[in-house]
Amino acid sequence: MNLHRRLCLKRLLPLAGSALAAGGLAAGCASPSPPVRLYALRDLPPSGELLPARRPGLGPWELSMRVDMPGLLERDTLHRLSGAAGLEPLVGHRWAEPLRDAVPRILLRDLQALTAADRVWPAPAPREVRPLERLHVTLLALHAGPEPERLRVAARWWWVRLAPTAARGNGSALPGAQGAVPEGIGAHTATAPGAEADFALALPDASADALAEGHRLALWRLASRVVDSAA
Repeated sequence: MNLHRRLCLKRLLPLAGSALAAGGLAAGCASPSPPVRLYALRDLPPSGELLPARRPGLGPWELSMRVDMPGLLERDTLHRLSGAAGLEPLVGHRWAEPLRDAVPRILLRDLQALTAADRVWPAPAPREVRPLERLHVTLLALHAGPEPERLRVAARWWWVRLAPTAARGNGSALPGAQGAVPEGIGAHTATAPGAEADFALALPDASADALAEGHRLALWRLASRVVDSAA
C-alpha cells in the first residue's frame, strides 16, 4: 500500500461506523489516476520538411473525406504492435481528435500545400470549381512495431472521373462542367488507374511523442507520393 493510501485510511477510518462505510472510504482513498496526455496532428507540415515547388498544373480535384482505415486506427489511445499478433496500448497517451477525422483533414491540407489551395477541395466541391476528378485514399497500415522505433505506412489511392452536371441556378448544362455531386450518387463515369505505397519511417525513439510526430510525417510523405503519382 502506497503512502498516499495509508495516510488517507489512517485519517478516515476512525470516522467509519461500519465495515461497509470503511470499504467505501478505502475506495475513495485509491491512488489517483495518472494524467492523460493528448496528442494532435498539426495543420502545418512537419518541422524540418522542405516544401517543394508547388504544382499548380495538377487538378482541380476533390478529395473524398471518407478515408478508409483499419479498425485498430479507430482507437483513441496511441498503440503499437507487439509480438506476432499483439497490440500494446500506450496507457495515458490519447489522440485529441479521432484519426478518422484528423487524417482526411490533414491529407487535404498537405495536398493543397503541395499543389495549390485552389486545386484540391473537400468533396463535394463547390459547383463553380468544376473539379475534374475525385481522389479516394485508403489507409492499409499506419502503426509502429514490432520494432517500436519504426512506423509502417501503407496506402492505396485512385481518382474517379466526375460526370458533367447542370450549372447551378438555371439548370442548363455547361460543356465539361463538373458539379458538386454527393459521393455515391452518380458521381463518376470512369475510374483512373490507381497507385499504392508501402514504406517505413525511422522514429527518433520509442516514446509516444515520437510516435505521434511520426504519424504527422507519414501523412505528409503520403501526400507527396500522391502528388508525384498524379504528375
